[in-house]
Amino acid sequence: MQKLTGPKNRTKHWLVRFPRGMPVAIFLLVTAVTALSVFAIERGEDQRAEAQLRAEASAIASALEQRANASSAYLRAGAALLAMLDEVPASRFRRFVSELRLDADYRGAEGIGWAMIVRPGEIGAFNAFMAEQAPGNRELHPAFDGSQPYAVPVTFLQPDTERNRRAIGFDMFSDPVRRMAMIEAERTARPTASGKVALRQEGGGDQPGFLIYMPVFDAIETGRVLKGFIYSPFNAQDFLAAALELERPGAVGIRLYDSEKTEANLIARISQEGNVGATYSMPVTVANHRWVLEVAAPPAETLSGLSMLTLIFGLLVASLLMLLVRMLTQQANEDEAALVWFAEQASIRNSLTRELNHRVKNTLANVLSIIALTRRRAKDLEEFADGLDGRIRALSATHDLLTQSDWGTTPIRSVVDAELAPYVQAEDHRIEIGGPDIQLAPNDALSLGLAIHELATNAAKYGALTRPGGHVTIKWHKIAPQLVRLEWRERGGPPVKEKRTRGFGTDLIEKIVANELNSPVELDFAPEGVNCVLTIPVREPTAFSMRAPRLDQDGPPAAGRS
Repeated sequence: MQKLTGPKNRTKHWLVRFPRGMPVAIFLLVTAVTALSVFAIERGEDQRAEAQLRAEASAIASALEQRANASSAYLRAGAALLAMLDEVPASRFRRFVSELRLDADYRGAEGIGWAMIVRPGEIGAFNAFMAEQAPGNRELHPAFDGSQPYAVPVTFLQPDTERNRRAIGFDMFSDPVRRMAMIEAERTARPTASGKVALRQEGGGDQPGFLIYMPVFDAIETGRVLKGFIYSPFNAQDFLAAALELERPGAVGIRLYDSEKTEANLIARISQEGNVGATYSMPVTVANHRWVLEVAAPPAETLSGLSMLTLIFGLLVASLLMLLVRMLTQQANEDEAALVWFAEQASIRNSLTRELNHRVKNTLANVLSIIALTRRRAKDLEEFADGLDGRIRALSATHDLLTQSDWGTTPIRSVVDAELAPYVQAEDHRIEIGGPDIQLAPNDALSLGLAIHELATNAAKYGALTRPGGHVTIKWHKIAPQLVRLEWRERGGPPVKEKRTRGFGTDLIEKIVANELNSPVELDFAPEGVNCVLTIPVREPTAFSMRAPRLDQDGPPAAGRS
């Protein structure tokens, strides 16, 4: 068979060699490409979501800074006014705050307060001032212990509400967080926010808050003399809510931390229901103080719509390709089987041609021998033609049997019946045939047919088949695993002459048939009738089979069979 060459044949070679592996490999390859595509899409979606989250965080940070800057602007204005006053009575501060006309930009703050500097020798005067300006127990607290150079108590806080009155008199300089912010504000002369504190307005609550301080320096005195601080307290949660009015974020969670992102430093948050997805953190400067803003996106879906569509389409294409490759693999297997079958048929045809040539030569050799012997024995042309015709017909009858068996084995009974067929219908004589079912090789069957024909012809001319009551018996049996003995016996015919001429039949049986069977022939012309014993070999089919066994002799493998 011709070897597979070329890209197309090489492909078919792989399909035939790996009938299951190739479809699976194609499926896995397309699935891998689909998975990579889904991964790229999801990565792009993550990057887009991350960019959107950064944009949300930047917008929220900008809103926080804008709120803080608005509050700082009011504090700067207040600091400039208070710096020009020798003292700040309650009525003057109240009028000052009302004249500021705080608008919506100041929402989120608890108000605006004034905290004057009280040095150790001024504590009594401060308490007396507070008793005069704000009736009730408004003394400085906690008690000044001298650990700090001065105290900074809450002097006034507007609007004057029950909530804000809780903070009056509280020394904010005694608290380290507030003190650090005031020191930084004095140093920079800028509005400065404190860290996370609990406002006094909360009345002992733990709501996180912070304050923005603006230092007030005495504008009359020479040098830089600190008079106190104008400030605003903020509830951190309210401040965040007010800032988000300027920027309406999407469905994100927001958390604000003081300085560092730790749970202890959390000052405000807007929680998101359920689990959260990706988070983004960024620093935010609020009134000269560092905060950390964290924005959390909603939990991401398992796969985006585009990814899901790509995955479904990719799996569908992979399945279709696998089915297609499977069909191609099956077709390649069928083509391969067909090529093998055609090669086998070509080999069989060659073998048949060689065998037929050999057997035709043998048959022609037999015919030539018959012609030669018949010519020598014939007295005239008519006798020659009749003898030749009968013997050729005998060969033809046996050839018909061999053709029916596809030149395989032929039963002895079939050969005998074919040669004695012209005589068995007669009622004036009897022919008895019997023996086991034994199969003969083609050449042996031809030789047996010639011998039976000659014996039957002789019996019909001179022997038991010439008169009523004649009896011919043909019996056979095995005498060895590979040998069978066949006996021809005539009775009831005319007595056999002692002196007779040697005829063609005798020569054919004793020479040609004996030679073909490779065994001697016992031919006895007894007075009561002719007796003939033939020893015939029984050969194995492999010794004379014209073609090798094959699975399918009717045609190439059917579609779908491999």
